[in-house]
Amino acid sequence: MPPSENRTVVLSPMEKALQMNLDTKKYGTFAEIGAGQEVSNWFFRAGASNGTVAKTISAYGMAMSDALYGSGVRYVSRERLQGMLDHEFDILCERLDEERGVDTTFFSFCDTVRARSYGDSEATECFGWMGIRFRTEPHGPAHDILAHVRLLDSDNIEQMDALGILGVNLIYGAFFERENLDRFIVSLLDNLNRQRVEIDMLKFSGPEFEEVDNRACALKLVEHGLTDAALFSDVGEVMQSAEIFHGRPVFCMRGSFNPVTRVNLDMMESGTQAFADDLTAETCEGEAVNVVEITVNNLFGGLEALDVEDFLARADVLQQLGKTVLVSRFAEFHQLGQFFARYTREPVGVILGTGLLEVIFLDKWYEDLDGGILESFGRLFKHRSRIYIYPTVDSGSGKMKLARDAEIPLHSRHLFAYLLENSYIREIPECLEDCALSTSADVRRLIEQGNPAWKELVPEVVLKHPRWN
Repeated sequence: MPPSENRTVVLSPMEKALQMNLDTKKYGTFAEIGAGQEVSNWFFRAGASNGTVAKTISAYGMAMSDALYGSGVRYVSRERLQGMLDHEFDILCERLDEERGVDTTFFSFCDTVRARSYGDSEATECFGWMGIRFRTEPHGPAHDILAHVRLLDSDNIEQMDALGILGVNLIYGAFFERENLDRFIVSLLDNLNRQRVEIDMLKFSGPEFEEVDNRACALKLVEHGLTDAALFSDVGEVMQSAEIFHGRPVFCMRGSFNPVTRVNLDMMESGTQAFADDLTAETCEGEAVNVVEITVNNLFGGLEALDVEDFLARADVLQQLGKTVLVSRFAEFHQLGQFFARYTREPVGVILGTGLLEVIFLDKWYEDLDGGILESFGRLFKHRSRIYIYPTVDSGSGKMKLARDAEIPLHSRHLFAYLLENSYIREIPECLEDCALSTSADVRRLIEQGNPAWKELVPEVVLKHPRWN
């Protein structure tokens, strides 16, 4: 059976495994740690497994795992996965290249997982790394596809089942779906759903993937709903969120950054300083990390098609400014706060302008929550979170508008006063007055009008980028 061109036809994991088994030109090894041998098991159950499976191993014991893949790294980590792929693929090629390398594309699939175990609470995070190293032609160069997955089932058996299906999808996709990035990403959840697994990092490397921008992959994971948030570093490296945020204070600015403005930079600089001043009075273990967040609502602008080039232009500028970028589906601030709380118990600061502060006190945003605005703010401020308010200039009076001057609905003013008095909401006393009223939307409007005044509202790095040059 050839791979389906029609994504309305979704093969079962058994069908995918059997198709691989009957193709004797694809041959490899399986190394799985932490949740049994759930991926290789599908290939055995499908039949004709000698066509695909050269070896399976579960180096479950720590001493054995260290002996095979090296010691000194966490057992469930990108580094451990990389060590597994190095070891298994090198041995496979070393031992079988001469015998059958001339007409066989070798692969090694590996995973290292922290699945639910006896005594875990429901709040215990279950996650893992999986990847495949493979050739696309006999004796050809190796290619890698790495993924980080969160296992969301409450039961260990269900998590093992989900892991097995996901592994089959990854292997099958590497050989049959890789030429279409969107199709490959969607296929990873074949016979699964987002209630069972979340894939929050995906990385391609190797000669055939030279044209693949892993930042675009991060965005597409969010676009297609495989994750709520994806992350890449200030040098464009796709990261898993725990690698950046674990145990560290976090300061975040939300926006479209289309384009980045001078006000954006002043907000981040002023907020970062205020956050750092607050941290001096608290005991914090890790060094604070700054991140800018772009929500999908701003990215897609209500359009069905995603403008990848536009996104990458914004990412280029943010990276040149030394920013770590988070792409998310979070519509409400409490969702962002809960996301960071998954990785750190250190303080979290989020900066916004006085105008947006007024907006988030409107009840209409919280109609889907049983506890309304109280529930939303309770979730947001539960984990040492606080909001920093950057002042704006009132368009009518020309006066600076601080947080305390915000126009809050009458029935919420006591709540606002409580949050302000107890420093959940912090004021920043000054703003960049010469362009305080200018947003990214204003800049775009000026560009469309051919008004050169926009150049005074953005940093030089924007002016040098081809997207706005």
